[in-house]
Amino acid sequence: MTVVGSGVVGLTTAVVLAESGRRVRVWTREPAERTTSAVAGGLWWPYRIAPEPLVSAWALASLTVYEELAGLPEETGVRLVDGVHRGTRLDGLGAWAGRVPGLRAVSDGLAARLPVIDMPVHLAWLRERLARAGGVVEAREVSDLAAVPAPVVVNCTGLGARSLVPDPAVRPVRGQLVMVENPGITTWFTSVGHASDASTYVIPQPGGLLLGGTAEDDDWSLAPDPDTAAAIVARCAEVRPEIAQARVLAHRVGLRPARHAVRLERQPLPGGRVLVHNYGHGGAGVTVAWGCAREAAGLAFPAA
Repeated sequence: MTVVGSGVVGLTTAVVLAESGRRVRVWTREPAERTTSAVAGGLWWPYRIAPEPLVSAWALASLTVYEELAGLPEETGVRLVDGVHRGTRLDGLGAWAGRVPGLRAVSDGLAARLPVIDMPVHLAWLRERLARAGGVVEAREVSDLAAVPAPVVVNCTGLGARSLVPDPAVRPVRGQLVMVENPGITTWFTSVGHASDASTYVIPQPGGLLLGGTAEDDDWSLAPDPDTAAAIVARCAEVRPEIAQARVLAHRVGLRPARHAVRLERQPLPGGRVLVHNYGHGGAGVTVAWGCAREAAGLAFPAA
């Protein structure tokens, strides 16, 4: 069988399938380190993803896995880190929030100890775990999902599904980030204004302090904008003044694969073959990766 796409959703799905005894190959147009997943902030939290009832189950299933993986942070890239979501209230969240261990109201929002994933490390670890299970990753560009020569094809192409399926409901939500030297900050912080395309978040990663961010609908630009970067640093420095003097290490831009709802469904192909779609995860691909992977595996190979 073939999984198309090597972002966090594609690799996680391939791992789940390979570890269930399937012979899996991943076809990818570009290596994992060049996917949108590689530049994600990496904080576990359902963000810009629907539908909420399904997202709850997928996110909680993934949370359980990440809590286990945090036992080997240097290997898996997953750590449990304390932080605060400013301006967020429990009664404004879905049912999943009541099942997040330690999530609690504080004076300015919600506090929790949540998984923070160092995405380059985690993607490399997923690739190695897939190889141990017998899976292979091949550089292959796909122009027609139905033409992939496999009895089962799983479509994890993210934003690429817009042209490949084709599915015009998939659209980009541009996110720009700034990586700076960490002046000693050990906790994460977010403040998301849903009425604006600008937000404020600070996420400590092993390679530096990740500052964000933006959520610009239907913007395809992958070029970092200097004015946007300066505004990001300024917003974060209002929260933590020591950030103002931190040396900039890198600029990152990613295009979130947004959709009105995640598409996770089975589609028959000619000759008795099967196509399973697993895309449209918006800003929460990391958050729901394991839950969606398990459901995709069940759709690919339904229990008798």
